[in-house]
This record gives sequence, structure tokens and C-alpha cells, in this order.
Amino acid sequence: MPDRTGFFARLLRDRTANTLVIVAASLFPLTALAGASVDMGRMYAVKSRLQQACDAGALAGRKFMKSDGSNTLDQNASTQAQLFFKSNYQGGWIGTSNPVFMPVKTSDQQVSGTASVTVPMTVTKIINASSATVSVSCKARYDISDTDVIFVLDTTGSMACRPEDTDSQCNAYVQANPAVSYSRPNDSYAMPGYSAQNGFGVPETNAGNGSRIKALRQAVKDFYSVVASSVDANTRVRYGFVSYTSIINAGKAIYDVNPAYLVGNSAGETVNYQTRVVTGEYEISSSYADKSNGRTQANCEPASPNTRDPATTSANPYPFRTSDGRATTSKYTWRNGGCYDTSKVTGPVWTYGQYPQNVSQLIKGGNVVDPTHVDGTQTAWDGCIEERQTQSGTTTFNANAYDLDPTLIPTANAATRWRPAWAAIEWARYSYASTAAQNSNDEDFSPYPYGYYYKGLNLGADNQRKSGFYSCGKPIRRLAVMSPSDISGYVDAADFKPLGGTYHDTGMIWGVRLLATNGIFAADNVGRTGQPSPKKVIVFLTDGDMAPSSSIYGQYGIEYYDQRVSGGNNSTSLKDYHNARFLYECAQASQLKIDVWTVAFGPNTTNELTQCASNPAQALFTTTGSGLSSLFQKIAKQVAMLRLDQ
Repeated sequence: MPDRTGFFARLLRDRTANTLVIVAASLFPLTALAGASVDMGRMYAVKSRLQQACDAGALAGRKFMKSDGSNTLDQNASTQAQLFFKSNYQGGWIGTSNPVFMPVKTSDQQVSGTASVTVPMTVTKIINASSATVSVSCKARYDISDTDVIFVLDTTGSMACRPEDTDSQCNAYVQANPAVSYSRPNDSYAMPGYSAQNGFGVPETNAGNGSRIKALRQAVKDFYSVVASSVDANTRVRYGFVSYTSIINAGKAIYDVNPAYLVGNSAGETVNYQTRVVTGEYEISSSYADKSNGRTQANCEPASPNTRDPATTSANPYPFRTSDGRATTSKYTWRNGGCYDTSKVTGPVWTYGQYPQNVSQLIKGGNVVDPTHVDGTQTAWDGCIEERQTQSGTTTFNANAYDLDPTLIPTANAATRWRPAWAAIEWARYSYASTAAQNSNDEDFSPYPYGYYYKGLNLGADNQRKSGFYSCGKPIRRLAVMSPSDISGYVDAADFKPLGGTYHDTGMIWGVRLLATNGIFAADNVGRTGQPSPKKVIVFLTDGDMAPSSSIYGQYGIEYYDQRVSGGNNSTSLKDYHNARFLYECAQASQLKIDVWTVAFGPNTTNELTQCASNPAQALFTTTGSGLSSLFQKIAKQVAMLRLDQ
């Protein structure tokens, strides 16, 4: 028999074609492994797309959800959530089936959801792999970090008009509806001289849906409601208010921080006002006794007592009785061959101009004697202020414009401190009036030579305040956590009234100042321990373009006389000077990382309001009251940024 041992030995040593056998043996597990990779990749893609759709549905549900305190998601929010889910995940995508999305309202008034879909296997079918279910969860919330919001609100006379009124229509309405008086409420954030005194406001129109200021009240409340629905127990949101015209009522806010920030805190400190002072006296009437007193001529006029009631002093050479504002001088007069007792009634001669007045008692809040009357008239500080030192006659500013630096802390230098506005002693001077027009009981007139009298006009008198020559309004509110009643208590108060002219710069200066981390309100702007610094927001609302006047008494005095803004330089309009100040302060807000939104009542916004907003998309406008509420809610939703829980 042939030797087969060598054959098997050779066969054992021969490895030709072994690769084919190995490949054939491993083909099945390799196919299963590759198929699993493909199908796992498909499942990952499906899960990613499903998560996106779930997130979109939850976000939509939260956006449209009614914040009514119920435990179930309302029908509209649920429908919107399903629509957004379906638009982001189409059934049948890469062979998937049965997509299901279930949105629900959570106990903390947010929206969560779960989504699932069936994913069929492809390559792994050869190993009998069955279809898999992919599931995800999602949650959306309006979530807001610690935030401070200052409402800077135009409360000028035109806010009494309808939102849709044109300038001419509004002007006609204001002219036909003069301001009426109201009693100012007793507020803890107002100076004592403000509370319970008479204020004035233009009557609000009842035509259509009401006035602009009525719409503003509702818009502020709606803003608060939107933000409140997004806040959880761990979030702090604070609010502050600046109601502005040509002047700001910030006295109590300053005084509460440090009275030394006001001129007058030290005894004897004075402020220069456009006012009047007594520089002499004039004869009103004289009388003679019916019979001679029997004195000889030698003992008549040389021996006359020349007594005056009230008597003069070194401090007051021209005193007058508080009962009637007059003085009586008695003496002997030789006439018609006899000596007669005579008396002369005199009144004050007033000189009008800029004069210093002591304000050290005024800022303490009590009543003081009005130095521009001689009858003992009492006056008190209402809390409005004149701004500290500024730069005049320019549209570019540097560090010498103390009023435009929101971080500057006052020093002993009076130029860095604020001055109490004192409308009661502010007097404009008008053209000469003839002697025939002079009323001997009217202190507005003062005698001058040649039979003429100089007319003065007190800008703090009721008639002038009604006309908006002085429009000291509602005191500002510093940052504080506020309840719904606090918010409505401010905008619904009896003194939230329209009056005066539009000065955007006054409002923005104080809005930024309230939020300045390093300014006089630094203590109000401290973040909470362990929390990021608060987000800072200004919502600036106006119904008109800048409209300054040289005749009113405002934050910079009476421009016609004081020229604190123009510097007497008429090459630039007063409006342009104030616009430059406004835009400079908007730039300060940007540097302090304050998010600024501007809202205008009108068919469009202005260039200045657009420049002031943090970006052009944040310069908004409307001509309807409902539109204003919608805009305020839009801002609130941006402030309370909608986001996904991670």
C-alpha cells in the first residue's frame, strides 16, 4: 500500500486557501457587528432629531401657556406645542413610525414633555433584531436671572391725549383742556413739602379707548405680570420708577442716601435763584391829622420822632408787617403854618435778578418763610431738584459735566451736589407796565422812575404751574422688590398725572443714575451673595420728540436767564443741546452694561430713540394702547428669556 503518512503530513502543513475558510466562518458575526453600527447610528440620529422636536414643542407650549395657576396645560398651548413638535419631526422619517409627544404643565408653572418614536432595524434584521423605541424628555421655562428694571416714563401734558392723536390734534386737546388741581398723596418716598399739597394735571381724554397715560398704566402692569409668571423662588426681580418732564422729583431719594449730597445741608448754604429781593420802599399813601398838634416850627420837623412800624434793624432795613405787607412811618410835618401829625404807608420795592437764597432750612422738609413775599407767606420744598454743575453751550462733554456722570459721588464742593428746586421764589421779569395798570395790593409790580412799573411773574404760582411752567411731579422710586399692588400703587396713584414739556435727558440721567453700580445708589445695586450680578434694564417710554423751552423752570433753572444748557450760544438750537445730553447719557448706560429699550407713541420712532436703544431692534413704537401693552409684554419676554432646562 502506498505510504499515506507523507500525504497527511503535507496536507497539515499546507495553508493554501485558509483565508477563504476564515472569512467564511467570520462573515456572519462581522455582518451583525456592521449592522449594529449602522442601526445604532440611525437610532442616535433619530434621538437627536426627536430631542430637538421635543424641545421645540415644550418651548412653544410654554410661550403660549396661560399663567392662570391651574395644573393643566390649556388647549391653545397644547395645540401649539403639538404643531411645533410635528413641524420638527415628520412621521416616516428614515422609516420611523408612531411619533408621540405629550406636553404637560408642571407644578412650578412650566412646560415639560416626553416624546417617543419607533425605529425599525435594517441590517440587523438578519440576526432577528426587532424594532426599537427611542424616548426623550424635555422641559421649557421662562427663566430670569436676578434683574433690576427701571421704568423711565414720560408724564408730560401730551400723555393726556389719545395714542392715535397727531401732534396737532393733541396740541388742540391740551389747549382746550387746561390743567386741574388734585391733592398729592402722602407717600413715604416724597418730601414732606410734597405730600398733601396741590398738584396739577391735564385732564385725560375719555375718547376712544382713553389716554396715552391710561395705556401706559396697563402696559406697566402687563410687563410685571409676564415677568412674575417666569420667576421662581430663587430669583430676585426689582423695579424702580422715574417719571419725568422738564424736572425730576429726586429730593427724597437723595436725602435718604445722604443729606450732605444736597446744597443746604450745612447751615447758611445758599443757592442762586432767579428771584427778587427788597431794595427799597415806595409810598403808597399818606395822611395828615385834621388839626395841628400845636408845636412851633422849631419843635416840629426837627423834633419829629419819625417812627416806623415795624422798626428797621441792621439785618433788615426794610421790614414790613406780615398782616398786610406794608409799613407805616409816623412823623411831624410843618404845613400851612402849623405842625401836623402825619403818617405814610409804604410798600416794598422789588428788584428782580439772580440772587443767593439760604436753603439750609428748606431741605429739612419743614415750612419756611418765602423770602420773595413780605407778608409771612410759608413755603416748603416739594422734592424736585436742580442738577449739579454741567457744561453749557456744547454738544460734547467731559468730566466737568458733573450732571452727566452717573457714578460721581458728591463732595464738599457745592458744584458736585444737587440743589433744591424752589419754584415759590422763582420769578421771571416781564416788560414794563403803565402806572394805570398798577394795583397797590399787587406785589408783582414794583415802581420805577417816570411813572412805570416792572412786572414780575412767579413761576411757582398756581396759574403758572397749571400752564406747565413748573411741573414737579411724582417722586422717583428706588430699586425694590415690588408686589403687584406696589406697581399699581405707583402708576394708579392720584399724582401720576400728565403735565409739562418733554425733556428726555432729565429722565435718562436719573434712570441711569438709579442703576449705576458705583454711584450714590451703589448700595441699591449690590448683587446677592453667591449670585451673578443682576441684569440691568431700562424701559424708556415717551410720546413725543424733545421739546425744551427757555421759559419754564426746570432741572437747569430758567434757561432764558440761567443759560446752563445753551451758555447763551444760539448757534445751536436748544433742542439739539438737550438731544446731545440725552445721547451722551444713553452712551453712559451702554458703558454700564444697561440694556435699554425705547418705546414711542407715534407712527415711528425717532433717530435719537433708535440710537439710545441697545440695538435698533429695541427701539419700538405704536399708535394704540393695546399695541403698547403688546410691546411691553414683548420686552418682558426678552427680559425673562425663554430657555430649556438642561
